[in-house]
Amino acid sequence: MYICLKFRHVKKYIAEFIGTFAMVFCGTGAMTINEITGGEITHVGIAITWGLIVMAMIYAFAETSGAHFNPAVSIAFAYAKKFSWKEVPKYAIAQVLGAMLASGILWFLFPDSEFYGATIPTLDVWRAFVLELLLTYFLMLVIINVSTGSKEVGTMAGIAIGGVILLEAMFAGPMTKASMNPARSIAPAIVSGHYEYLWLYLLAPVIGALLAVVSCKLVKDDLCCEEGC
Repeated sequence: MYICLKFRHVKKYIAEFIGTFAMVFCGTGAMTINEITGGEITHVGIAITWGLIVMAMIYAFAETSGAHFNPAVSIAFAYAKKFSWKEVPKYAIAQVLGAMLASGILWFLFPDSEFYGATIPTLDVWRAFVLELLLTYFLMLVIINVSTGSKEVGTMAGIAIGGVILLEAMFAGPMTKASMNPARSIAPAIVSGHYEYLWLYLLAPVIGALLAVVSCKLVKDDLCCEEGC
């Protein structure tokens, strides 16, 4: 009985690991294949891939873990008092490990790639920082408004979240790669050796997600927990 209960508790971390793995494998995989084929996937194809895989993984794992797949999202939910702070490091570790496995497999499959979907901005660093912050802000606004606690709800949640990721990847991908996710940026940086802008992609998404929670608290009466707002 104890082993069964322990495994049930671990399922949410496994879900975060698998979901992040699938997201990074397909999303940065499309970027990698586009790189080595000289543009066969196209920018539009990459954006669609990101949106579809996120939508699919939300429907697959929302009931198990809440389908965060992003340390910035986990931190923001904890700040909103809809998620336990003690769970944040465990979720983040599962997310980063899933992303690392995805990038490692892409490295094995496509040794000719230089970037493996690494997030390298074409803007100067501070403009890229502001853009990533705003992209994550918009993403978290959608996530927190279609969720309750750490669980996504409703048949439209996956479409809404996948849609905003597709939208932001479509218009901002050429500028910053539209990461919005520290785990998604860490793994390709390690595999490709391109660390020079990693700090930006660790800090800006967290700040953007926290600002989204602050904004929602100003306009939503129910953005609080049993402890009060």
